[in-house]
Amino acid sequence: MASELMDALKALAREKTIDEYEMLDRLESALAATYVKILDLENDARVVLDRDTGRISVFELVPVGGTEEEPVFEERDVTPPDVSRTAAHTAKNVIIGMIRDAEREQIYDEYVDRVGDAVTGTVQQSDARYTLIKLREGVEALLPPAEQPSNERYDHNQRLKAYIIEVRKTTKEPSIVVSRTHPGLLKRLFELEVPEIYDGIVEIKSVAREPGMRSKIAVSSREPGLDPVGACVGPKGSRVRMVVAELRGERIDVVPWSDDPATFVGNALSPAKVTGVRIREADRAATVIVPDDQLSLAIGKEGQNARLAAKLTGWRIDIKSTAQAIDAGIAEAGSGGGGAGAAQETDGRCAAVTASGIRCRNKSKPGSAFCGLHEKEATK
Repeated sequence: MASELMDALKALAREKTIDEYEMLDRLESALAATYVKILDLENDARVVLDRDTGRISVFELVPVGGTEEEPVFEERDVTPPDVSRTAAHTAKNVIIGMIRDAEREQIYDEYVDRVGDAVTGTVQQSDARYTLIKLREGVEALLPPAEQPSNERYDHNQRLKAYIIEVRKTTKEPSIVVSRTHPGLLKRLFELEVPEIYDGIVEIKSVAREPGMRSKIAVSSREPGLDPVGACVGPKGSRVRMVVAELRGERIDVVPWSDDPATFVGNALSPAKVTGVRIREADRAATVIVPDDQLSLAIGKEGQNARLAAKLTGWRIDIKSTAQAIDAGIAEAGSGGGGAGAAQETDGRCAAVTASGIRCRNKSKPGSAFCGLHEKEATK
């Protein structure tokens, strides 16, 4: 092998970010295996590749003694006259293999750090077993059936966004697994559409999804005076509409987060109007009172609204109409009064939630869940 070819190998190693020494070591090993076959040697061989001149020497390793664990070999020079021709062909295969390995490693390194991120790709193949999404040239992701909303069907070359949930090494290409059902996808889509979320001014506190059907997100603002719900919805609903379109019509409720459990639970049941919330801290349960005509809306079709609200807040929610609350003897629950009447049994603070959704800051009267201002409203 001429020194020119050695220079070319080193240059290629630098271009493809392949370790030069590893490449030459692998080339020596590959050449040794090749010459054992070509020369029909009875024993193993060792190849020495001069790093400067590119000269190749082939030695047969002839056992001359020692033990089975530590044999002693005599090296017999068996270098053939046409050694460079065989070496050039072997070098080509070794380099191609190492380039592929390097590319696989680069793909793995690129995407393993993106677990939990959203990516955009085009559908390459879709059937009952799996869907392949091309992320870029030479890189595909797997979208398993379990990660696909039941209402979605995919067409060839269709563009869509997905959420990376796993990247692992395999004997071939790295395996990149993505999801269209993960709650994280909803968060990433809002980050793309809402600059205030991307900049950290508005924070998504929690997400609850029933993929393809309906979702709820709770948001708060780090900037006083900024409406986090309005920022997420956008002018005339433009921002949330883009997210809904990407999720194929999945309904999305954006609600204000609150560190007050009663207020948060009440908000989470939007779009239903809530007149009272009774909190039991010990078992993280909440009894919610709604006007009689809001009961079905609060519960939702097949219990979906209540189920999502429970996932969003982390509280077990029992919803009762005003009539049911009266029958059950929940006197503190109230039945009107402009939204007042949320009972919080644990902190000694008035349980009323005003029409603006803010809980009253007064202390409750002895023996009552409400302050003097709201007690009459809650018992009307």
